[in-house]
Amino acid sequence: MATNQAGKSGGIGAFFKEMRRKFFVSIKRRPQMIPLVVLVVAFLFYSLNMSAISNTTAKIQGAGMGLAGFTTMLFSMLSFMCFINAFPYRKKVNVPMVVLMFAMFVIIFFADGYYINAIVNALTRPENPIEIKDNMMYILDAKRYLQIHMGILGASMVLIALLPVYSKLLRKINTSVDIGDNGQLDAIDISGED
Repeated sequence: MATNQAGKSGGIGAFFKEMRRKFFVSIKRRPQMIPLVVLVVAFLFYSLNMSAISNTTAKIQGAGMGLAGFTTMLFSMLSFMCFINAFPYRKKVNVPMVVLMFAMFVIIFFADGYYINAIVNALTRPENPIEIKDNMMYILDAKRYLQIHMGILGASMVLIALLPVYSKLLRKINTSVDIGDNGQLDAIDISGED
């Protein structure tokens, strides 16, 4: 009803103001959604660029490259489950799940770093190094994608670690609705007597 009144009295500006207020209310209630969104972005970024990584694995065929890619994908999915169980709605933080989640992040970092190192070794080895041609640019793309993935994952780790800090700051945002007293509230009789 508040949205309808805002839409009638203030037009589009009031509508967007009300939408912004509702957004901040939802973020204040569940601030853990911020790092979860960043974690989803990291997973989607890795998943959507999987073809370059798979092609690089098939071309270089370095020891453990396929296992490193599989490990990154597996532990990315498992870390979602840990995140959801670590921050249940309206309950205390599940500390063992947070620890397990950070352990999975470390494994993902190691797997990505191992994969990047395998690419660098294949390009710089003294015997039979891989030369990047126009049709093999996906190798450099895979290296860059993994570096970006590590950066996004690192950002989500920082956001999770700082969650208690910015949760308190978010609670200070004023999201109350201004009713607009016109001075006649005292004249309203709510006693229900005739």
